[in-house]
Amino acid sequence: MSSPPVPAPSAPFWPYCGYGADPATDPVGCPGIHVPGHTTCLAHLNDTDRDAYLTTLAPGADIDHRGTPFTEPLLQALLQALHDPTTDRPRIGTAWFAEARFSGDAWFGGARFSGDARFAEARFSGDAWFGEARFSGIAQFGGARFSGDALFSGARFSGTAQFGGARFSGTAWFGEARFSGNALFGRAQFSDDALFAEARFSGTAQFGRAHFSDDARFGRAQFSGIAQFSEAHFSGNARFDRAQFSGIAQFSEAHFSDNAQFGRARFSDDAGFEGARFAVTPSFGPVVCAKEVDLSGAMFEAPVTLEIAADAVRCERTRWESTATLRLRYAATDLSHAVLSFPVSVAAHPAPFTTRSTGPAAVEEGLLAGSDSGVRVVSVRGVDAAHLVMTDTDLRDCTFSGAFHLDQLRLEGRCTFAPTPTGLHRRHFIWPYRWTRRRALAEEHHWRAQSAGQPAPEPGQVPSPRDWRTGPQHPDPGLTPDPDDVAALYRQLRKAFEDGKNEPGAADFYYGEMEMRRHDRTGTPPGERSLLWGYWLVSGYGLRASRALGWLLAAMAATIVLIMGLGLPDSSPKQVATGTVPASGGRVTLAVDKQDPHLTLPVGDRFTQERFDKALQVVLNSVVFRSSGQDLTTWGTYTEMASRFTEPVLLALAVLAMRSRIKR
Repeated sequence: MSSPPVPAPSAPFWPYCGYGADPATDPVGCPGIHVPGHTTCLAHLNDTDRDAYLTTLAPGADIDHRGTPFTEPLLQALLQALHDPTTDRPRIGTAWFAEARFSGDAWFGGARFSGDARFAEARFSGDAWFGEARFSGIAQFGGARFSGDALFSGARFSGTAQFGGARFSGTAWFGEARFSGNALFGRAQFSDDALFAEARFSGTAQFGRAHFSDDARFGRAQFSGIAQFSEAHFSGNARFDRAQFSGIAQFSEAHFSDNAQFGRARFSDDAGFEGARFAVTPSFGPVVCAKEVDLSGAMFEAPVTLEIAADAVRCERTRWESTATLRLRYAATDLSHAVLSFPVSVAAHPAPFTTRSTGPAAVEEGLLAGSDSGVRVVSVRGVDAAHLVMTDTDLRDCTFSGAFHLDQLRLEGRCTFAPTPTGLHRRHFIWPYRWTRRRALAEEHHWRAQSAGQPAPEPGQVPSPRDWRTGPQHPDPGLTPDPDDVAALYRQLRKAFEDGKNEPGAADFYYGEMEMRRHDRTGTPPGERSLLWGYWLVSGYGLRASRALGWLLAAMAATIVLIMGLGLPDSSPKQVATGTVPASGGRVTLAVDKQDPHLTLPVGDRFTQERFDKALQVVLNSVVFRSSGQDLTTWGTYTEMASRFTEPVLLALAVLAMRSRIKR
């Protein structure tokens, strides 16, 4: 079939038009689609046919000019034909401009698209003006190329706004734009500033793998749906200050080559920064998040201060290549396997964060109303604690298993550990007992709860202070640390307390270490365990003054009773001198002897006030390792010897225990 005749144009035009022609393989072809009733595109119609076609258009008409090359006058003539005098704006139904070429500026400012607006793969050689435009259907700009500025300020997108793979060589202006449907900017490239300040995204905002070569400004933007910035690359400043995220905000694997500013940003749902990379961000926040801020696998290459008020902060495998300070509020913080190349401080911030951009102002924390502002660290598993400093943190549920260099961990301020259970308990439902009050590691709680067969609390239920706290692997014994492991943790952390001149804390952890050794049936020999049982029973490992004093008083009372009943003789024996006078006179030799003390008094006569006073003197002298000089029976002598050995030891243990509690 022969080609249709082409009318002679009034200006140089392509000799043939047909949508789908590829100028790269067909240099004389024009990709513009034919105008209905004609065999050329709008750009290649002669003036008469073009004018005739434009007169057939009315406001709200559907148009199809795919692949058509538009000059500024031609585009203005088309939009003038669609001009609505009631709104003084062009009004278009469904608009097809896929692969169209706009030389010069393309002015669509204020246009109303009542149907779909298809600009996929379009090319804008000059500025593209869509400010205040209204897109009622799909706005399709996927793969479009904007060589100049792209101005969408104040535009309204009621349907899906598709800018996936678009390239913006100039400034991309989307300030105060409104996206009621999904906003899809995946793989878009912004070579200059990308301005989305105060934009509103009601649906999903998809910027995955977008590339921002200059500043990306999302200050005060509002994201009502999911905000997806996964694998986005920000070469310039990324400004999200005062942005509000009502749905999930996902920045996983994002790369911030310059400063990432999230000051006063608010996240009503989770904020994910898994694997994100921050090259030169000096400060992150302050941000407020109602749920979890996830920094797992993120990398901070420069010194940074993070200020986060959130329900949870997850820093599993996070890497800090320089110094870092985490100032947190409310958060349950997980530092499992974090890599600390330089000192990192985790501190509970005592008051709401403030900013000074326009004068001191407290950051509003309404998203976390009713929550405890204390900061809980739940795990430092696998962390090199030599670079870790924790200040005023709650460590009641913190697991230290797998961490190393715990002896160099620094605990500042008031760091709290889980106490032992409170109240009176009964062993075998008969014998009453109380747990010694002390600081205890979470691992000990987990082991004791598992070994006692204690049931785990219901999800969301607050653990009872009368019970040991169960672990996350409860009641699996294979995943619960055994006493040998817990003893090693206590030993290392005790040294950390000692280096910090905190003797009471070190005493509690020494007690915990000894408790675990006493219960360890695999690593502690039976003989050693027997000694530990005795040491615990007599004085609480030299740390319980009340126990040592109790045993001392009991020993003294027993000694007094034994001395009164068996040790004191009837009376003090008198010295007797005996000798023989020679018949012829001369020198007399006398032998001075003393009668053996003997006790013959009836039992009822042995317990008198006088005998009590003597027995008390014997005991008091024994406590200070002195002999009373009192005459005693054989039983009394051995009783005094035993008293002089045991009672000074008990007194020394009581003094040692008191010293460990008051020494600093």
